[in-house]
Amino acid sequence: MEKTVLQQIQHNPEQSRRIGLIVDEGADLPREIIGKYKIGIVHFKMEWPGIENLPGQNTFQKMREAEKRDIQGFGKTSQPSPKDFLDVLKKQFEIFEKILIITITSKHSGTYNSACQAKNFLSPEEQKRVFVIDSSNASGGEGLLVLGAIDLILKGEKSTEEITAELEKLRSNIRLVGMLKNPKWLEASGRISHFLANWIRKMEKIGIRPLIGIKKGVIKAVGIKKGAKDIPTALFQELEGETRKLRNQGKKIRVVITHGDNLEIAQKLKETVEKELKGAEIAFSNLIDDVLGILVGPDSLLFAWCEA
Repeated sequence: MEKTVLQQIQHNPEQSRRIGLIVDEGADLPREIIGKYKIGIVHFKMEWPGIENLPGQNTFQKMREAEKRDIQGFGKTSQPSPKDFLDVLKKQFEIFEKILIITITSKHSGTYNSACQAKNFLSPEEQKRVFVIDSSNASGGEGLLVLGAIDLILKGEKSTEEITAELEKLRSNIRLVGMLKNPKWLEASGRISHFLANWIRKMEKIGIRPLIGIKKGVIKAVGIKKGAKDIPTALFQELEGETRKLRNQGKKIRVVITHGDNLEIAQKLKETVEKELKGAEIAFSNLIDDVLGILVGPDSLLFAWCEA
């Protein structure tokens, strides 16, 4: 992907200024991609009394420290405000003619609504230059939709309206799957019951690992894996099975890996995919953001994929 994008920029340097992107941080994009394509990032807000001042370079490290100190509680995130989007829109309008906004799933966050409200605050002429898309996904799933937008923008063959329509088609073909190290965080958030959390723990003791994912924009259980010795192995088996038909047809797939501050398991999954899955491209691997991270917890591991 990177080589093709660089060639496109060299051949058409003005193309990269025609349409700009604004994305909330729930897409878990690496800094390199954000900087390279001048993506405007809108941030979530997090409140977690009791751990905010604990040592740690990220929220997952603070969560581990809170466990050690037996600090009870659960963090809460709130969506960006319309003003947050307006501030970023103002900056992007200085660079780009039109703006495409991609947000985390509206089924779990009001971010899409905030973006739409921000658009409505603009002048009628400016509103015509802004397009808002609900990714119906999160983390690497949302990130893949952003990468699809970058591809379409840099090709320069379609209007913003046509790009939006293409992304809406791509959206339904993106899959996000993952595993948790401990269901306690989902339980603490109220997303699953104490009974279900205990059932998950019992299943893991006998080698059955539940899979979580996003279906129609909603985070839910999407299956189980039996007999896998660890999380990276279980997720590789799931990815291999999900993509086998496409790969046997000679088609390529694009994969994003995100993790709960555990580079070792993320790297193991990445290396296995690159070694074992012919036709699979790892687009990027990165840390899970707070908005999803406080639900899945430390040492969680996710992958998202779609046809390249």
